[in-house]
Amino acid sequence: MSDKTPFPQSRKLKKVDGTIAYVWDGKLHNWEGHALIPEGNEKKGEYHLYGIKHTKEEWNEARQQREGLPYYKNQSMKAHLSDYRN
Repeated sequence: MSDKTPFPQSRKLKKVDGTIAYVWDGKLHNWEGHALIPEGNEKKGEYHLYGIKHTKEEWNEARQQREGLPYYKNQSMKAHLSDYRN
């Protein structure tokens, strides 16, 4: 048995007019694609991460940067971090 709480997942909300919104923690957010699709029209879709609107290029860049090691585990950054240690 695990005491871990599951990480909250995005929820897909659909309005009567066909608008689709992906919401996480009360904010528009979707790593997989458009977070807001007005009237179900993909061409009008908007990209949002943590409630902040992005262009497709900004969204793609942020999506690519979310993977990999954190800076403090990266070997090339460890030398810089040692400068700040007591």
